[in-house]
Amino acid sequence: SAGDRVEDMAYSGGQLDALRRLLDKLIRKQITPRAILLSGGGNDVAGDLAVLLNHAGSASPGPNDDVVRGVIDVRLRDAYLTILLSITELCVRLTGQAIPIILHGYARPRPDGKGVLGGAGPLPGPWLRPAFNHKGFADEQANTVVMGALIDRFNDMLGRITMLPAFKHVSYVDLRPVLDNSAAAYKTWWGNELHPTDKGFSAVAKKIAERI
Repeated sequence: SAGDRVEDMAYSGGQLDALRRLLDKLIRKQITPRAILLSGGGNDVAGDLAVLLNHAGSASPGPNDDVVRGVIDVRLRDAYLTILLSITELCVRLTGQAIPIILHGYARPRPDGKGVLGGAGPLPGPWLRPAFNHKGFADEQANTVVMGALIDRFNDMLGRITMLPAFKHVSYVDLRPVLDNSAAAYKTWWGNELHPTDKGFSAVAKKIAERI
């Protein structure tokens, strides 16, 4: 479901059970999906953001490379490998083929402190700026650069997965060129720190549809 972390998707079994039920339903109608879209990782990075950063007053302020590598290049990568293998095995068992799987990365957000409808009261967000504030980083533009580097690391990890021999049926869509995070264009494409506007979502959907 929306908001699940990749580890939840990979190891809890709930989403795989939902996919199995959907495939069973489609098979009964003699329909084979053209592709499966696997979307995840944003909440893992945003939720662990403070953990990824050394404090501004430390000897090495900013992203802690050892922690970033452990979270993105090991933990999230292992979770993605697990869920991709599980989806592939399920599709082969039920349909006789490895249905194409599409992964997408994320665009580079701007940690301006804006949540859903401002993030007031019970509404979600903000997610990023509080972590930067907690670690002593107050410069929004500098923090935007840091977030861009972390998102690039996540995208690079996904791209490498699709090059593994076992995943010739898996492709990756780079959404970074789709959503502009510059100060001038940000409000056009981004509704808040993590989510696009309707125009932004339409552009993302178009990009993924082109790959399908």
